[in-house]
This record gives sequence, structure tokens and C-alpha cells, in this order.
Amino acid sequence: MADRFVYHCTLRWSDLDAYGHVNNSRFLTLYEEARVALMFAGGRAWGVGSFADGVVIRRHEVDYLRPVDYALGRATAEAAPTVRIEMWVAEIRAAAFTVAYEMYDGDRLVSRARSVLVPFDLALQLPRRLSPEEREFLLTYAPEGGPA
Repeated sequence: MADRFVYHCTLRWSDLDAYGHVNNSRFLTLYEEARVALMFAGGRAWGVGSFADGVVIRRHEVDYLRPVDYALGRATAEAAPTVRIEMWVAEIRAAAFTVAYEMYDGDRLVSRARSVLVPFDLALQLPRRLSPEEREFLLTYAPEGGPA
């Protein structure tokens, strides 16, 4: 497999639900934070800034495998607890791509997810095709031999 994009996401006290676990809806927020880092910061570092011009979500799938708590035992005075999100590109089509994720709390796999994204022209309010540069960037995070 090609390199995975790895993002360490800080948990916030407001992420918790009444049971002291990270709320299921917040998992999407954590995945979003990692995805934005990949596409906007990672893309720009690679010379591809066009994702910041418009990308919309067509679909999310999330499997919740284990609860995640705030784990004060892992916090320090300088840093709140984090989760590690590993991402890769599972599929690339002409006008859409799928990002796959795994979330880890320490060494424990706690969730898997997939998001289908569509490049979008905000001015025209229409989907658009991936550019050759965007495709090349996404391929760096695709499994060996291309996306599945």
C-alpha cells in the first residue's frame, strides 16, 4: 500500500456525550479535520491548491468499533488526549474519489469510515472532473497498483 496520510487529532471536552465517550456524530468531525489537513494543507504542500476551491461530500459510511473516552490519564498540562487517523484513497473516478479512514485510540482500532467526495465548482454550483494534478496527488495515497 502507498503511504497513508496520518493525522493526530486533539480531542475536545465538548466532543463527549452524556456517557463520557466521544459522541458518534463527533467522529465525522474528527474525520473531517483529518481530511481537510490531507486535501488543503497536504494538497497545497504538493502544489495542488484546487481542492480548497470546492469539494463536497456525497456519502459517509462509519463503523464504530469501540468507544473513545477523553482519557485524562493520557492528557498532560500541555496537551489534551488525541486520536490517530490514518487515511488513504480507496477509489478514484473521473469526477469523484473515495477516502478511507481508520481511527486509533492509542494502539486500538476504534472506527473505520469512508467518504465519497466530489470536486465542485462553487461559482457554477456544479460538480466538476478531477484535474490531472489532483489525480496525481490522490494517487500518492492509493494502494499499490492504483485505487481498489
